[in-house]
Amino acid sequence: MTEVLLYLLGIAIILAGLAVSIALHEIGHLVPAKLFGVKVTQYMVGFGKTLWSRKKGETEYGVKAIPLGGYVAMTGMYPPQKPGEAPRASTTGFLNSVVEEGAGPVKRASRGDVVAEIERVGDPVPAAGGGGPGGSALDEEGPRRGLGGLVDDARLASAETIEAGEDHRTFYRLPVWKKIVIMLGGPLMNLVLAFVFFGIVLVGFGLPQSSTTLGSVSQCLLSASSTATACGSGDPAAPAAEAGLRPGDRVIEADGTAIESWEQFRGIVGDAPGRALRVTIERDGAQEELRLTPVANERAVVDESGQPVTDANGDPVTETVGMIGATPASETVSQPITAVPAFVGQNVERVVGVVVRLPERMVDIWNAAFGTEERDANGPMSVVGVGRLAGEVVSLDEAPVAARAQMMFGLLGSLNVALFVFNLVPLMPLDGGHIAGALYEGAKRGIARLRRKPDPGPIDTAKMVPVTFAVVVVLGAMSALLMYADIVKPVSLFG
Repeated sequence: MTEVLLYLLGIAIILAGLAVSIALHEIGHLVPAKLFGVKVTQYMVGFGKTLWSRKKGETEYGVKAIPLGGYVAMTGMYPPQKPGEAPRASTTGFLNSVVEEGAGPVKRASRGDVVAEIERVGDPVPAAGGGGPGGSALDEEGPRRGLGGLVDDARLASAETIEAGEDHRTFYRLPVWKKIVIMLGGPLMNLVLAFVFFGIVLVGFGLPQSSTTLGSVSQCLLSASSTATACGSGDPAAPAAEAGLRPGDRVIEADGTAIESWEQFRGIVGDAPGRALRVTIERDGAQEELRLTPVANERAVVDESGQPVTDANGDPVTETVGMIGATPASETVSQPITAVPAFVGQNVERVVGVVVRLPERMVDIWNAAFGTEERDANGPMSVVGVGRLAGEVVSLDEAPVAARAQMMFGLLGSLNVALFVFNLVPLMPLDGGHIAGALYEGAKRGIARLRRKPDPGPIDTAKMVPVTFAVVVVLGAMSALLMYADIVKPVSLFG
């Protein structure tokens, strides 16, 4: 029972961390928007039914039932198509932005229902309670269908959201740099959180690394290509065992060189197959000198991250080096704060690699979910998968509390790196899509100035509404597949 409760506690911790990360992400949009004078009507954490809200000034702050996102509703994300047409309110945030941008003049209570809004694409008939007094311009023109109708719906929804005399407080009127600052605020908040969480991991807890103390000594040497799991009668004896080395011995000097790290000792041994080395060790507080002759043996080649290197055929690459049949003990070492940026950078690079190869990764996820293939532990996963990992970590009885806390902070750091990278993908409705639009607008206006042409004005982002819906459908399908795979064939930290 205790294990189950701890497992549920782990899930609750990661959900709370996700909610805080989302809330701070949206604050990253909210604060600069208000500083730049944009009218913000809503700040919401979550989607779906509103659980709690309170209005302060002109902004409604609240929490919704589904903690898988959030949004800040700003007026005037779209410019008018013609002079005199009012802009409309729109939002930051993933799902809610899509719903707002694709909706016609419908009742506000239906904004969180993504499926219903997708079904209404191109249908301008107002829902009950929508349209305002006198109906809308669409009532006179008849229904508009297709992509053009969807774009028109987005523009014409402004009448009920922009109050008279507040066009100057719309998002689309901002200079390009202010638009970029507002849209970058959310992802940058996640990056700051990643620095905080990984800083706690590296500086507060430390990272495990190989020490110069022996953790185990083998009785024989097995080559990298061997499938044996135990020593046989014909296997050569391990030089470390022959020389009398024991677990707990600390290597002080090898071949006249003072040893400061296991990698240094490993390099000296690897370069000396068949050559006797003088090795000084410390055992029970006293120093001893031993003779050690490494034996040439096959070893798998690994990259900087410790992953095996494979050739063009997918076979492991090996090298012949001197080996002694001993492995180091691991110790946790606190890192300097200067190590945090590089650590965060490595995580960003890794997530970018996953995003770039996302179509290929999703095929692998499909094959694993509906076939016999194994899940890639370094592949994408949904919040369901992250929650399961958190449950495993917290319910791991044999691990010290400090180690479990360290892993939880690491998960939260990785989650915020994923939010940072994913939100910068240059597709609507993600923040990166709005940033790309602002950059395009800046380039277009700059070229017009150089050519001494009239200012073309803000770009018509309403034209991207059909793309927005397409992106949401694709991302929704991928999310559903990931959740299913995380249920039927989850990734486990401990096998």
